[in-house]
Amino acid sequence: MSDGYPLRCIGDITENLDARRRPVKSGDRRPGPYRYYGAQGVVDHVDDYLFDGQFVLVAEDGENLRSRKQPIALWVQGKFWVNNHAHILRGNSEVDTRYLFYAVNASDISGYVTGSTIPKLSQGNLNRILIPCPSISEQRAIVSILGALDDKIDLNRRMNETLEAMVRAIFKDWFVDFGPTKAKMGGRAPYLAPEVWALFPDRLDDGGQPEGWGVDRLGAFTELQNGYAFKSSDWQSNGVPVVKIGSVKPAVVDLTEVSFISPTLAEEHAAFRLNVGDVLVGLTGYVGETGRIPPTTNCPMLNQRVARFSTSKNFSPFVCACVRDPVFKIYAETKAHGSAQANVSTKDLLDYPVVNPSERMIGAFDDLVGVLFERSLFNFGEISTLAATRDLLLPKLMSGEIRVKDAEKMAEEVL
Repeated sequence: MSDGYPLRCIGDITENLDARRRPVKSGDRRPGPYRYYGAQGVVDHVDDYLFDGQFVLVAEDGENLRSRKQPIALWVQGKFWVNNHAHILRGNSEVDTRYLFYAVNASDISGYVTGSTIPKLSQGNLNRILIPCPSISEQRAIVSILGALDDKIDLNRRMNETLEAMVRAIFKDWFVDFGPTKAKMGGRAPYLAPEVWALFPDRLDDGGQPEGWGVDRLGAFTELQNGYAFKSSDWQSNGVPVVKIGSVKPAVVDLTEVSFISPTLAEEHAAFRLNVGDVLVGLTGYVGETGRIPPTTNCPMLNQRVARFSTSKNFSPFVCACVRDPVFKIYAETKAHGSAQANVSTKDLLDYPVVNPSERMIGAFDDLVGVLFERSLFNFGEISTLAATRDLLLPKLMSGEIRVKDAEKMAEEVL
């Protein structure tokens, strides 16, 4: 029993569909709209599917089975294909399938994982894992709380993808394709606010640029601050976070993938303390990868191999849009060197060629897309809060330590 919840073996309350999965070599896959899953998520998209419905995919192998840096179970809906690195489960009459997803992720599976080199969770061992199994009605009540949090996280992520796409579209139209100027030359109707439309030149010069605009380097608009070389002896289990090389994910810095130093050491190196909204770029390994510091009450330190863009306004939507353009990452990768691990210099990054319109033109762009960037940053903060609440409630609900009514109140505070 688990505080009143009986424990059941996964094999007794689920339908295992592993026999239907089928791997397809990358060279034999035909591109299409259907997700192709591996142990830790989507690895490709293909033109056919094996499953249609609601299922739980559980990793069969991989280091994550031991490290648990990511969930080991995925909740998957719709049509998709699965290779032989993920188990496929569906609940029977005794367990809600989405509840199963949460229960597996809350379980201690360390005693069921085998393999010294490559961790493995066999079907037999998966079937023996015990999970708390309250009544179906209680399971669905738990799912309604955790699912609401996850659904809001997913909504915010999709909203941020839309916001990013909007920024890229505006940046490309204004500063890459020169859409407004070309529209003026073609006699087409204005599609921007009159005061913004008036800022665009009426024609292109002989070099294909809007008249009066030039080509400059990124360094004309920003500087780059290198991180501090903290020693391995500085690390401790908690304190002030330090951004690691792999922490700079697309769009946002992952503050769960960090090391820590003491507050005293952080004060000694205060010049390397980051601020919410700062834009970082990877210099080693993840060269050209950019992301912003999300809302946090414990701002991290800037570590070596990562750099911070700085401007007179601290955050410049124009600079951020320049470096979030996929072309910037491609440029950084072409400038990288090093046989063991790719490295790029701040000088090379600052030499990245960018268009140089008028200050008023940049100001108009900043006013328009700055709102989108700030909304995106707010959404990232909400995602962190929602995820923290979910991760707090998940084990407590599964163990019976906290009941549904109390959990509902906690979830309502952040939803």
